[in-house]
Amino acid sequence: MLKAALERMSSAVSDQALLRGQAHHRAGDVLMLRFSDGLMRARVKSDNHHIYDVYMDLKRYPQEPARCKCPKKTNCEHLLAALYALNAREIGESFDKKSSSRMPAMSYSKDDIVVADDAEWYSSAKLKGHDFFAYELGIMVDGKPVSIVPLVASLLFQFSLDSIDRRPDEEKLHIPIPSSGKVLEVPLGRIKPLIKLLLQYGLKKKDLSLDAIQLSRYQLLFMEEVELAIEASRARWQGTKAFRELHKALLNPEESSELTLPKQLNAELRPYQVEGVNWVDQLRSAKLGGILADDMGLGKTLQTLAFLLREKEEGRLKRPSLILAPRSVMGNWKLEANRFTPSLKVLTYHGLHRHESRNFNDYDLIISTYGVAQRDKNFFIKHLFYYMVLDEAQVIKNTQTKTRQIIQQLRAEQRLCLTGTPLENHLGELWSLFHFLAPGFLGTQTQFREHYQVPIERHQDEAVRDALVKRLKPFVLRRSKNEVATELPEKTEMLQSIELYGAQRDLYESIRLSTEQSVRDAIADQGLAKSQWVFLEALLKLRQVCCDPRLVTEEQSADFVSAKLEALMTLIDGLMDEGRSVLVFSQFTSMLSLIQKALDKKSYSYLTLTGKTRNREALIERFQNGEAPIFLISLRAGGVGVNLTQADTVIHYDPWWNPAVETQATDRTHRLGQDKPVFVYRLIGKGTVEEVMMKMQADKRSLFDSIFSNDILKSTVREWNEEDIASFFMPLEDL
Repeated sequence: MLKAALERMSSAVSDQALLRGQAHHRAGDVLMLRFSDGLMRARVKSDNHHIYDVYMDLKRYPQEPARCKCPKKTNCEHLLAALYALNAREIGESFDKKSSSRMPAMSYSKDDIVVADDAEWYSSAKLKGHDFFAYELGIMVDGKPVSIVPLVASLLFQFSLDSIDRRPDEEKLHIPIPSSGKVLEVPLGRIKPLIKLLLQYGLKKKDLSLDAIQLSRYQLLFMEEVELAIEASRARWQGTKAFRELHKALLNPEESSELTLPKQLNAELRPYQVEGVNWVDQLRSAKLGGILADDMGLGKTLQTLAFLLREKEEGRLKRPSLILAPRSVMGNWKLEANRFTPSLKVLTYHGLHRHESRNFNDYDLIISTYGVAQRDKNFFIKHLFYYMVLDEAQVIKNTQTKTRQIIQQLRAEQRLCLTGTPLENHLGELWSLFHFLAPGFLGTQTQFREHYQVPIERHQDEAVRDALVKRLKPFVLRRSKNEVATELPEKTEMLQSIELYGAQRDLYESIRLSTEQSVRDAIADQGLAKSQWVFLEALLKLRQVCCDPRLVTEEQSADFVSAKLEALMTLIDGLMDEGRSVLVFSQFTSMLSLIQKALDKKSYSYLTLTGKTRNREALIERFQNGEAPIFLISLRAGGVGVNLTQADTVIHYDPWWNPAVETQATDRTHRLGQDKPVFVYRLIGKGTVEEVMMKMQADKRSLFDSIFSNDILKSTVREWNEEDIASFFMPLEDL
């Protein structure tokens, strides 16, 4: 139905309208798109910034004309743009077959043609402002340079990444040479790398000047691969040496051996930490930012502090740098700054009395939280920081949150992200981090989804994934504990499967049957995409029953015994007999309260950390000093920014969708400073929704590994379908 509508409308419009419709789609001009039961509604921005409403009944088109509020009213570029956007969203591909067959045929005399193999090519890149270069590409005609950039710009609106790959490299293009009366005859394969690169970056008309393309530092790095592709076709070049030198200066400005560590650093850095400081410094000297994505517990805070101290000693830290972090890790930043870099003048900007210390210029380092930055937005925006560092940067992965939008507005000469989990659920989170570091580097969100996210996540396209990995590699540094912290003691992970029985089992089955029906009714009425909240609410109830029936019922009957809580207490009894120090994680604070009561009955000493806990640092210090052998922690409150190397055992009472969150929690104890083997237990209800969640964790871990692992693994992440729905509501096996 959708492809048929596209084909009919494509045949009804002019070549110009067809190309402009594709251009609007790739430029992200489709601002709103809704599709239900064959009815498409959208809002599309025109070149003059007017926004037009479009409407189309795909089932009745063309008998019922499609409508647009633009002057043309029907069969226009705005309707085509909406159709292309809908096709990309629903099917995951661009549909522009017509563009390959409707290019106007032209004929030229032999004297008018300049053959590409006989031409002398040139390129140049000149700095324009702080972060942009004017990149020019052209040929020499009668001894004079002629830029072909405007001509390449026109080609951008005739292709998509899909269509250009389908067209043969031998296809001859004839590009008019301005003010000469001649045309350049060039095989498509010669300029295909350039066109593809520009399409991937989503450059629009405003990015193309009369003679040059405006590229950011990040984008310019990848122009060399384009030139190498053209040069491989025996082209003659001018300016190549100068461009290579510029490329080398950007990507590898200083040799690692030249790095001198700050003299006033009160720490002995490990070799991989020296490498990390050097990597950040290389990016700094090229005026680039990046993501330090080391495993949790490898010292990202120390590496950052060491780098900033070096900047001060080298005389470059002439204005304050800003560290934004979750509230839970602020104390750790202050503690490590005082311990390792006491010569840095540090201000912790937080709390009711923070407004008393507003002269940021008196300090080298400002430590604050994402929440404070949001509340004091107008104050922060007034300042230009030297570095802006986002700790636990995955906080900004959701581009729609107010905090994320405010952080994007803060000003800094350089930007750096710290996160052990740069990708938790889907590739769109990576786009969000790079949009903070270098807006436009991965195109618009719509372009990134079309060119990378859908092919990788939905179609497991290895070539596209490899291209993305290559593009990101210079700007992401990730080391795992297995690679660089070989002295860490062994970590043993065990999954304990627990059979539900009695009233708990009956309650699970009862809720499973009732919620499955409500979910299927919602899907039938609204479709799968619009039924997510009903679905997630049903899964929440099933997960709570697995933990303890009392989480979903007010009835305090003695019949409601939790098999999992019994298993936990049996496990803890054995661990206490062995003299272990234990962390127990649950995402349900109400479950932690039930565990507290069970511990009280056995007179076990314990501490509890939740989002409501005050003076977290004092509580953590008490545990580290051995005042209690058991620490109950809510996953949200204690999963990041806490060092608990006193513990040697971690128990995950209930699973979470995202394996990275659980790994972060485990790494509160399995980190530098740990000298004991660590044992990790996961308690899972046998045959329940929790087993399905573990399978989904494996899928998400596969996506992460496929992007950040040296061994490129096949990503199996996909969107939920009817089979997934059925798996969540499978009945328990007979006892």
